[in-house]
Amino acid sequence: MNGSEPERPVVGLTTYLDRAQFGVWDSRAGLLPAAYLQGITAAGGIAVLLPPQPVTPEIAARVLDGVSGLVITGGRDLDPAGYGQPPHAETDRPDTTRDAWEFALLAEALRRGLPVLGICRGAQVLNVALGGTLHQHLPDVLGNCGHRAGNGVFTPMPVRTVAGTRLAELLGETCQVQCYHHQAIAELGAKLVVSARDDDDVIEAIELPGEDFVLAVQWHPEESLDDLRLFTAIVAAAGKYAQARVS
Repeated sequence: MNGSEPERPVVGLTTYLDRAQFGVWDSRAGLLPAAYLQGITAAGGIAVLLPPQPVTPEIAARVLDGVSGLVITGGRDLDPAGYGQPPHAETDRPDTTRDAWEFALLAEALRRGLPVLGICRGAQVLNVALGGTLHQHLPDVLGNCGHRAGNGVFTPMPVRTVAGTRLAELLGETCQVQCYHHQAIAELGAKLVVSARDDDDVIEAIELPGEDFVLAVQWHPEESLDDLRLFTAIVAAAGKYAQARVS
């Protein structure tokens, strides 16, 4: 590595733990759509996968010793017991192993000031981890299914950022995004601020104010890789974190 060229930072991405078919195999697997990895690598980072597994605070700390940034990715709904609600009929059967894994990684990341980007489910993980709640089924709130068309079809929609937030600095006043969610943030977790809403006034992004990079969006930036600004931001923050750790 040329001494004048900074090393590419390592960014960990959480994964699904689900059944998958590949070749002749049909088995439970830790996996993640390749677009997430492409977003990180195109932005100049090195992507590593962090599959759900039994976790303790010590294990979470060991895992995060090897990365300079954390992306909490999309996936099935969180267990509503984690925010004090009974499950709605439309809420997914929870994956408690993944829930515990991501809550532990996030707690340790926040403790050490590690840069964090949450994507869709990841925004909900951040909010619930800090004491917030979720709307379990948006059609009950809005009267329409506009945020999740179904059958793997993403819904393009405009969002408005909140002036003075990190997200507004990154994306400007408005941005067209790709959505696929039937749940959304209700009550905000402690210290979080809203950094974007859509035309239905649904919260589409949250962040923690301050120097540490902690930002989460309800949409899927990996579905719009012609716009790498969020991936570039987490990779840049990871690079600064790595440099500070070395120095």
